Formats: sequence, C-alpha cells, structure tokens
Amino acid sequence: MRFLIVRTEIRTAADADIAAAWAGGGRLRDETSTPEPRRQVVHAEDRDAALLLARALSAVGAVRAGRHRVKVLPIEEPAPGQPYRWHGG
Repeated sequence: MRFLIVRTEIRTAADADIAAAWAGGGRLRDETSTPEPRRQVVHAEDRDAALLLARALSAVGAVRAGRHRVKVLPIEEPAPGQPYRWHGG
C-alpha cells in the first residue's frame, strides 16, 4: 500500500469556537470539508518508509514548535488498468 506524508499548517481556533464545539458535541475542525493548508507532500511505497519520512518531517522547527503537524495517510491502490491519481485540494 502506498502512503502520503503531509506537513500542514495548524489552524488556530478562537476560544468561542472551541467552547461551542465542546458544548454541542460537534467537531472543531473537519478535514474533509476544509483541510489544513499543506506545506509539504511526500509519497512512500510502504508503511516503514512512510513512518521514517514522517519522523524526519517531525524534526522541522515549525512542527516542533506546534505550528505545523505531520500526517501519514494511506492511499488506496488504483484498480487494475487505471492510472494513479490523487485528487487533493
């Protein structure tokens, strides 16, 4: 399985938004409708390589300072005969 390793900016949330999400049981952030802005994207062919790359990206100063985060996302294999395409925002 292939993996996508993404370094994104963390969006800040206002205290009122946090309180409303907590009180209402809703989500503060919904990555499917409004993903965080990407700073860097890397592909890996297997899980071990993906985790190694994620560890390396986690050493970036902005990640360590809490301004960015690193995500490891599995990518489904394309159907036989179909070219690989990733439709991201």
